[in-house]
Amino acid sequence: MGDIDLVVRGGYIATIDGPPESPLGTIEDGLVAVEGGRIAWVGPASEAPPEVSDPGVETFDLQGGWVTPGLIDAHTHLVFGGDRVDEFEQRLSGASYEEIARAGGGILSTVRATRAAEDETLLTAAEGRLRTLAAHGCTSVEIKSGYGLSVEDELRLLRLAGELEGRV
Repeated sequence: MGDIDLVVRGGYIATIDGPPESPLGTIEDGLVAVEGGRIAWVGPASEAPPEVSDPGVETFDLQGGWVTPGLIDAHTHLVFGGDRVDEFEQRLSGASYEEIARAGGGILSTVRATRAAEDETLLTAAEGRLRTLAAHGCTSVEIKSGYGLSVEDELRLLRLAGELEGRV
């Protein structure tokens, strides 16, 4: 281990490596040492190597909180136009999906809005959604198409999804 940049301590570490009856795998009073943006050491603070105690190393106190592996969203339709917030309210009021669809809502309203939106509008909205996911702990996202419903429009959505990689 070389020069440690950051030490995170004072909380719990979820290793996701526990026994079947408790698969979370918890290190109490855990410590994570970071070197060059990568995890260099993880374990109980009482077993930490001496270099993590260097007074010049930036330290973050979890104050009893948790460090967990990053979340993975393996199925998200991130590139789409419009929104269906009003439909959510209608559903809460008792309307069925079929009633909403007959009134012009449902997936077809999203398809229409997606097809009508400019590429940059779709990218900007998807980038915002992606940033929100990242801010809440999501480190990996698999983006699906699905709101084009034609080969041409689905390929467009996949192309736009690919463009997000360099933007966030």
